[in-house]
Amino acid sequence: MFCEREAVIRNAEGLHFRPIMQLVAIASQYQSAVRVHHNDRSADGRSPMELLMLIATQGSKLRLTAEGEDADAALTALTELVESGFGEA
Repeated sequence: MFCEREAVIRNAEGLHFRPIMQLVAIASQYQSAVRVHHNDRSADGRSPMELLMLIATQGSKLRLTAEGEDADAALTALTELVESGFGEA
């Protein structure tokens, strides 16, 4: 199963190290392959270094994709995390 969702970064600091680690922790709970896309860049949802290279700031729109049996559940959890402002907003 392949799923895709969009989420907007709401926290003031954007996608910095702490939110990235939260994202990686959630993505790692699922078997599906998760990717995060911002503009023309794409990152593995389990790779902190790749996610850091997205350079996504407050207001950035992320496209989240997942492929696997639990893809929908993975994207639901990740979308909620991003839209909540990673507990910072």
